[in-house]
Amino acid sequence: MNTILSTLFIVLAASFIISRFLPVKGVQNINGKELKSIVGKKGKQFIDVRTLGEYRGNHMKGFQNIPLNELASKANQLDKNKEIIVICQSGMRSKQAAKVLKKLGFQRVINVSGGMNACN
Repeated sequence: MNTILSTLFIVLAASFIISRFLPVKGVQNINGKELKSIVGKKGKQFIDVRTLGEYRGNHMKGFQNIPLNELASKANQLDKNKEIIVICQSGMRSKQAAKVLKKLGFQRVINVSGGMNACN
């Protein structure tokens, strides 16, 4: 019985870890170079999901700061008819943000793979 529980725990933990690295269904991923070619274009919303402190320390012009932990409650400030580009420091939080936005009904969501690290 103890072996079964241990095996089950390992399988669940591995599944959780693997799921964090899989792409989000219906979300396009772009790199830093691709972002630079579209930043500031009309008809798009640029959202930085890092903390306010991180955003104040260094951010890209044209990006609005909505920290990941506030995104669901502030999503009503965003236009569902416009494309949304999300960024964070490494791409992990923005991937989570993209997932949140898709669940909330946003159709055109783009994640910046590698985040700010990929833009330097």
